[in-house]
Order: sequence, then structure tokens, then C-alpha cells
Amino acid sequence: MDAQSRGRADDVDPADQWVLNPDTGTYELRLNPSGTQSNSASGRSSSGPASGRRSGQSGRSGRREVPGQRNRRSNRSPEESPDTPGRRKRKPKPTRKKRALLWTGGVMGFVLVVGAGGAYWLYQHFNGNLNTVDVGDAGSKSSVPDGAFNILVIGTDKRTGAGNEGYGDAGSEGHADTNILFHVSADRTNATAMSIPRDMVIDIPSCPTKQKDGSTKTVPGEKKVRFNTSLGQEGRDPGCTMRTVKQLTGLNIDHFMMADFNAVKELSTAVGGVKVCLGKPVNDPKSHLKLPAGESVVKGEQALAFVRTRHSFGDESDLSRIKQQQQFLSSMIRQMKSDDTLGSPTKMYGLADAATKALTVDSGIGSIKKLTDLAQVLGKIDAKNITFTTLPVMDNPAEGKKHITVVPDPTKADALFAMMRADTSLTEVKKKEADAKNATAAEEAARLNGPRAKASDVRVNVLNGGAAAGSAGDMVTWMQNQQGVLKSSNGSNAPAKVPATVLAYAPNQADQARKLADLLGLPASALQPGTKDAVGKEPMVLTLGPDFKQAGTPIAAPAKAPEGIQKVEADKSVCAK
Repeated sequence: MDAQSRGRADDVDPADQWVLNPDTGTYELRLNPSGTQSNSASGRSSSGPASGRRSGQSGRSGRREVPGQRNRRSNRSPEESPDTPGRRKRKPKPTRKKRALLWTGGVMGFVLVVGAGGAYWLYQHFNGNLNTVDVGDAGSKSSVPDGAFNILVIGTDKRTGAGNEGYGDAGSEGHADTNILFHVSADRTNATAMSIPRDMVIDIPSCPTKQKDGSTKTVPGEKKVRFNTSLGQEGRDPGCTMRTVKQLTGLNIDHFMMADFNAVKELSTAVGGVKVCLGKPVNDPKSHLKLPAGESVVKGEQALAFVRTRHSFGDESDLSRIKQQQQFLSSMIRQMKSDDTLGSPTKMYGLADAATKALTVDSGIGSIKKLTDLAQVLGKIDAKNITFTTLPVMDNPAEGKKHITVVPDPTKADALFAMMRADTSLTEVKKKEADAKNATAAEEAARLNGPRAKASDVRVNVLNGGAAAGSAGDMVTWMQNQQGVLKSSNGSNAPAKVPATVLAYAPNQADQARKLADLLGLPASALQPGTKDAVGKEPMVLTLGPDFKQAGTPIAAPAKAPEGIQKVEADKSVCAK
């Protein structure tokens, strides 16, 4: 018998407070012990029994009824049993495991958060806890965009929350201190979590930001500055960090999730602690991390110390600290998906409260309903198919001391970005490499083998079908000035967006198509021959998709990850050294 039937709703597991509303057909959380239940879908409220019914009704004191539910007992004779023919049999009481599954279905899921991350069980009751930021066109309006999508997870060093006065920069508005680009595959089976070093020197683009009075202020861009200044400095908001990542990687950033130091402490505590592994004992006076060698369970201040310490592992740089944070995040993911957490309504309730209070998100996912839609997708990804990696970097040539700042490795970073743009999973490289090899051989035989036209004879109209604004014009300028494709023209925007760059051509333009594919680094799969020959000066049509980064950068993605790139699956346990 559930808590409502027992005549009380206090001091019970949160799982017992979910009831079926027959008006909507969904389970809803009833936390108010008076029996009042808010119906968010219709704006109505329905009350339990009047106080006058609490006396004189033996065995039913304080009983609350689900809105719209009939009281079948009042119409049943004493002789009738629940099994009387013509009546539905009462369903057997669900087991604890089944009840937990019912509770989680449709209202909970898995999202990553900075430096700690994990599974957030999302409740409609906690909708008011969320903080949102309008990032304008930097993000997506859809909570779960079609195809592959990207979430930027940001951890700030802002000194908010009790006990955090001694952390981070006292004057900081909140740098982009810890950053993970979470790429979800189009088929929703795998994900790549790429850490972005905070001390990487890059260019920050100009950024329009929403002000408190509703106006828009554009913050000027900067050249050759640290990545972490893309947030908080000069009034930059998370949308500026999203735009910086897009400019760097060529990937559209659909959403952001941001949290501060409290997220690590509160979430690790709510889940009952996170298991970490150390290759040696540590007693760090700066971060106050003190742990023995081997496995330990950390939470609260210890968990924060673990993800913050940088002088006890590796070369004491931020790059080594990133590996610790990835270890912590992987362990948190495993803990979120464990039976110990899924079978504990109390833990999930605590996680919901901590997570929704800790999160700041863009308006595209700025409600529990939208976050739930996203969470249902993320929660289905197996931990073994989530790969953590770090953006490949090298020491900044402008610095005299090692690891003060770094810059993207021009070869390895571009290759990794190309793989992510092409939606190639780091966990399935071998399989996709074999598939790509077989497919490419057939495609090249049919499409890329044959004579090439001269660049000056190539006639093509360039459209923008999902690339960054201005890409079509940039491509035409590059082809004309750098490649001698003088008969190229800018056709502006395509009628519709395309998932990837495509070159459409007629059978009698095959030699032109092959030449253009050579010049642009197009994969054979991007070539789409028509069935009718072109007439006169009819041009081919090149439509640039979201995989186009910039003119001069090959569009074809490598099927193999760059040599030496760091890769760790979320289901693996790695000890910090």
C-alpha cells in the first residue's frame, strides 16, 4: 500500500509520492502533505479529501485520492470481492525494482556537468531551481536537435557558495576554468567528451550578449588570449564561450551547461561518494587533498580537492589535472548508472535537488521538460561508448617556460575536429575504418577514377547549406584567388540545410567534379552525380554543410584517430599518477 493509501505523505521515500494522474496519463510528484497537487499541464490544482472527512470514516483518515479517480469501494456490496466477474482484477503490487523503474521512466536522465558530472534525475518539482541564459543564435532552439549535436559543459572558478571563499580567483566573474565538449552521435549510440585546456591560447570572436534591461551589447573579440577568458571577462557570457569553441572546431554548439565549485561537492555527496584511484599516496597542502595509494571514495570537500589538485600528479600542469577530472567524471557516470543509485530513491531525489540548483543552462534547455527530453537521449548511451579525450596541444612557442600556455596542435587537433564533424566515434574507429575502406574503394572506382578537367574549366555555384555565415563567399574567394577556379560563383544560402557538404553534378561534368574534389579534399561520398547532362554553361552546385570549417581545410575526415591522442572510455578505471 503506498504512502497516500496509508494516510500520510510525510517521512516517505520520494518514490512513493509519484502518483498517476488519469487526466494526463502521466506520473506526477505530490510533495504537499495537505494533498494539494499542482497540474502543470493545465494550470489547475486538485485537492485531496476535505478535512471534514478525516473523522467518522474508519480506516480512511487522511486518505488522498488521485484527481478524477472514482471511489469504487462506495459502490461495492459487502458480498462482492475484487475478483467478481465483470470487474477488473486489481493489479499486483509492483516490486521495489519495478517501482523504481516506473518512477524513473519519462522524468529522469543522464547529463554531464563540469569536473564532476553524472546522472541528474530531473523532476518537474525542481523546475524553479534552474538558472538560464539567453545566448541568442549561439545555441539551438531545439532541446534535442536532429542529427549529431554538441553540448559544451563549463565549470567556473567563481567564488559562490558556502566554504568556497578560498578557491579560484578572488576577483573573477567566473572564468571558463574546466571545459568539456560533449559530442553525441547522430545514431545516439556513442559520444566523445573532449576536454579543452583553459590555458590554451586562441582567438576569441566578437560576441553579442543580452543585458539585464533586454538590450544587446557586443563584446569585441581578442587575438591570442587564454581560452578561459572567453567567459566572464569584459562581460562575456557562456554564449561567447560557445562561439569561441565553434570558431575553433568548426562544430555547431547546440547547448551549454555551467556549474561552479558547489556542483562537485554537492553532487558527489548526493550520490554517496565517488570512487577514485591513486597510483601513489598524496598529501597536497595547496589543494588539501590527502589520500592513500589505491582506491578511495571521495565526496564534498575531498571531491573538490581531487579535481582541483595539480601539483601531485604528472607534470603538475593543467593538462595532467584534466586527466584526473576525466577519471572523476567517468567514475561518477558509472556510479550514476549503478544499481546502488538506480535502486535508491533517496539518492536520486538528492541528486535532483543538487543538480537543478547547481546548473545554469541556455534557454533552449531551460526547463525540466526540455532537459528531460535531452536526458532521455543521453541516458541511453552505454558508458563503454563514451570516450574521453583532450584537445591535442603543444607548448606555446611564444612562451619561454614549458606549459605556461599551450596552442592547438595544427595536425592532430584538425584531424580530431574533422572526425567529430564527420561524426566518427573514437570507440568504433576500427569498425568504421574497415567500413570506410570498403565504401571508399567502391566509391572511388565509380566516381573518382577518370580524367580531370583544368581548374580554369571548372564551373561551380557555391551555396551555404549549414556552414558558418559567409562561408560560400569565403570559398569562392579562395577558389578564384588560390586555385584558379575562376568560373565559380556565390549562390548565397541553399534552399535547405544539408547534413554534410555535397557536390551535385551532371554526367558530362564528371571531369570537373573530380578536379574540384581534389582541390577541396572532398570525400567520394560527397559527390552526387545526376542523370541528365548539363546544357550550355550550367554550373555544378557545391552546397557547404556543417562539416565545412574554412576554405583550404580538407572536408574529408580521417577514419583513424591521430597517433598519440589520449582516449579513455568511461567504463574504464584509471589511476592518477
